[in-house]
Amino acid sequence: MSITIDNWVVFVQGSSYRGCMTRSGPELALLLLGSYRKLVDAAVVELAERGFEVRPVHDLALRAIAAGADSASDLGRKLAVSKQAAAKTITTLLERGYVVREEDPVDRRRKRIEVTPLGLKVMSTGETIMDELRAEWSRQLGEPQLETLEAQLRAFVGTTSVRTEAPGWVALELDGR
Repeated sequence: MSITIDNWVVFVQGSSYRGCMTRSGPELALLLLGSYRKLVDAAVVELAERGFEVRPVHDLALRAIAAGADSASDLGRKLAVSKQAAAKTITTLLERGYVVREEDPVDRRRKRIEVTPLGLKVMSTGETIMDELRAEWSRQLGEPQLETLEAQLRAFVGTTSVRTEAPGWVALELDGR
């Protein structure tokens, strides 16, 4: 799917809406989304070239597991997905050797999920790649301009960490709960 900013088309269940954007909110949203996708897609390709088969959701899951989400239920809550979706992700991570499932030493009926050394290597390699991609952006834009962009984005996002597990407005009911 390609997106043209000046003349864009939105497809919704067989119908389409054509519009023109000039310095609008939708253009900003698409530019931010496109920038994110460009970084993440490049990181996934580079990880594959370095021998790791991983998708962005796998990185989020590995980080949540490393932070203590040690079951499909916990992981589902952390990622704001169903237990079934979390279990499917866990199965993929198990098959690739990025996590292991072990007996809980406190409750032998329970199985815990833990990140393996290979999973930790995927995470650290991904961080290194993201640093390399940032350096590419710095060369392209200039370090002062990139630092300005980061500061401006930080002004909108805030200084606290972006919580990937926070579902945001999409999980709220219409009455605000």
